[in-house]
Amino acid sequence: QVQLVESGGGLVQAGGSLRLSCAASGVTFSDYNMAWYRQAPGKEREFVARIGWNGVSTEYLDSVKGRFTVRRDNAKNTVYLQMNSLKPDDTAIYYCNAARIIVPKYTYWGQGTQVTVSS
Repeated sequence: QVQLVESGGGLVQAGGSLRLSCAASGVTFSDYNMAWYRQAPGKEREFVARIGWNGVSTEYLDSVKGRFTVRRDNAKNTVYLQMNSLKPDDTAIYYCNAARIIVPKYTYWGQGTQVTVSS
């Protein structure tokens, strides 16, 4: 059974930092690109950051570049999102996503973790 379990969300003041974690189980972790998405109230879910299977390639939403850093530890089956200089606009539920890079190309989602940034 595949599980993605996010943690690390919470309430923080603007300018603060949080680190999200997503622990994967039931998968060969290195077979997956990992990503973070977020969904704010009343808005569509949007891409935030992605990291390739070996941790070399990364990609970010423009509005988080320079503030957020995604990394992974394949030995721990975990992906992280370090979020610095948080803004109220970063308030959302953050979801972990796993996308298999080989066929069959399964995709899995975590249950989400709430991040709230107060002004």
